[in-house]
Amino acid sequence: MPFRTLRFSSFRNLADAELDTSAERIFLVGENGQGKTNFLEALYYLSFGSSFRGSADGEAVRHGEPSFLLEASTSPSFESSLPPETIRISYEGSAKEIRRSGKRVGDRKELVELNPAVVFCHEDFSIADGEPEKRRVFFDQVAGLVSGTYLDDLRSFKRVLRQRNAALKERQLTVLDLLDEQFVEKGLVLMRQRASLGEEVAGLFSDLYEEVSRLGRRIELSYRPSWSHGRQDGPEALVALLAERRNGELMMGTSLSGPHRDRWVFGCEGRNFAATASTGQLRLLSLVLRALQARYYTQKTARKPVLLLDDVLLELDPDKRKRFFATIPESSQAFFTFLPGERWEDYHSSSVIVYRVADGRFSR
Repeated sequence: MPFRTLRFSSFRNLADAELDTSAERIFLVGENGQGKTNFLEALYYLSFGSSFRGSADGEAVRHGEPSFLLEASTSPSFESSLPPETIRISYEGSAKEIRRSGKRVGDRKELVELNPAVVFCHEDFSIADGEPEKRRVFFDQVAGLVSGTYLDDLRSFKRVLRQRNAALKERQLTVLDLLDEQFVEKGLVLMRQRASLGEEVAGLFSDLYEEVSRLGRRIELSYRPSWSHGRQDGPEALVALLAERRNGELMMGTSLSGPHRDRWVFGCEGRNFAATASTGQLRLLSLVLRALQARYYTQKTARKPVLLLDDVLLELDPDKRKRFFATIPESSQAFFTFLPGERWEDYHSSSVIVYRVADGRFSR
């Protein structure tokens, strides 16, 4: 659902303000360090209840202030006659409160179901070139956008994983016998959903990457579960496998196999594409993954997400920039940041609001 207005107080370097955002596209034009990314972060907070930077809530409070406040009004569409909903996030000390139309939100999953956003940012480079955990987190986000059940299953698995790791460190063998069964049960549920996700998005990813890159070679996405035979073996076989490996895990004090060790791999002609790709190819790969996330969400839910694009067009040469812009998924609303020297006018349309950004202040 599009944001109609956005209000922020004591958030990052942004001057306290309430801004009109009632347009299909919002362009934020300004030098680096002026507040453009902080504006997008505020929108992301209102969509997920946390920062896309992975930072703690306290880090978002303006220096010298005790708290921050974010508030937005949303509606199903700009033409909707329904009264707008309000989303309000307040943080003070170590306490964060989220309210939706005045009612307290107890689970952030409710925000995701209401108004999800997909952010394209520089930090996404780590999805393509970083540790396997970065890719696991990304594809968990992809699945979680379309399925609250997946989020619940992921939480359940992580809870058992924490308990099992604690038992390994304390060498609680009797407890481990009980936890191993739960660990396998929760893990298999997660693995089967990830395998299904991989089958659904692999072709879409390959098509999108080739459409923008014109590489001439197909880049394949594959899911590699830690329990390689988990889909064929029953729970009993995996419990037995954990028993065989217990001495090694007791020595390390941690669980050495399971969905938390799963991998997502990009291949090309039988080789690991991420290991041989250029920096430009990896940057494009990270952008395509975000486009994939948005398209998959729309395919599964028949709804359109809000898109937040933070200076991402700068990372592409002119031809790829045009092709990528043409493949940007449909959205309920899109926010773009530009440097002053960029030709943002090339992307202008009838429903655009342009804000100049300087020192945390916004002017039309």
